[in-house]
Amino acid sequence: MPPLIPHFAEIAPRYDVLLCDVWGVVHNGLEAFPAACDALMRARARGAVVVFITNAPRPHESVGRQLERLHVPREVYDAMVSSGDVTRAVITSRPRQSLCHIGPERDHSLFAGLGVKFETLERADYVVCTGPYDDEIEGPEDYRERLQTMLARKLFMVCGNPDVVVERGDKLVYCAGAIADLYQTMGGEVLYAGKPYKPIYEMALALAKQAAGRDIAPDRVLAVGDSVRTDLKGARTMGVDFLFITSGIHAEEVGGRDRPDAKALGSVFAAAGEKPKAVMRSLVW
Repeated sequence: MPPLIPHFAEIAPRYDVLLCDVWGVVHNGLEAFPAACDALMRARARGAVVVFITNAPRPHESVGRQLERLHVPREVYDAMVSSGDVTRAVITSRPRQSLCHIGPERDHSLFAGLGVKFETLERADYVVCTGPYDDEIEGPEDYRERLQTMLARKLFMVCGNPDVVVERGDKLVYCAGAIADLYQTMGGEVLYAGKPYKPIYEMALALAKQAAGRDIAPDRVLAVGDSVRTDLKGARTMGVDFLFITSGIHAEEVGGRDRPDAKALGSVFAAAGEKPKAVMRSLVW
């Protein structure tokens, strides 16, 4: 069982780069976590480079504006990369193809400046999914009929947010990953644009190298996040250490937000087949 540590300061000196998840670590969709912001600013003051790495299906500039509204200080991070950035790269690589967007209107910034031709499911060349149209009331099963239409046409899907669920306040809401997973189990072809897949980490590490002005050894990189499926798996895929935050989306599975249970944590890690370097309830210096 990895150690449950009370303060990030215990391990911070071991790392030169922090690849930090955003939703669930730095904020919950409604408000920022001041202690987490403080911890990251203190790490930066000691010389660490902080790169936010998020599965938000929007360009990082749009995510940055959201962070401003939530009162996350700009001094908390050096750079940011989003799954929206990766998705835009995929769209750019298909310049003459039309797409159907499955997702809420707030994600339309994803397509800004790309000259995208939008079509219906019956006419599109491929699909970009950024989540349910209404994540307050919809889940993946609400999309089964649309997915059957896609499958019949053998449409390729780009999943702009591989998260299955995310916290909004104290509620869990479905993300694009839940719809994409269902499509994949039905036999559909899916490209997952964010964590835990390599392209988003390669972008993040390139930004870290640029900010640091030098190469960074993998053993000096720490990923921080609250998801076993995306954050832990992604860190292991890239061969870097991982700090697991228990008060995020797995809180109920591991015994609650305030007092995670060691046995429950062990079960979660056993099911994942991976272990983090350390565990914290929340990110606190």
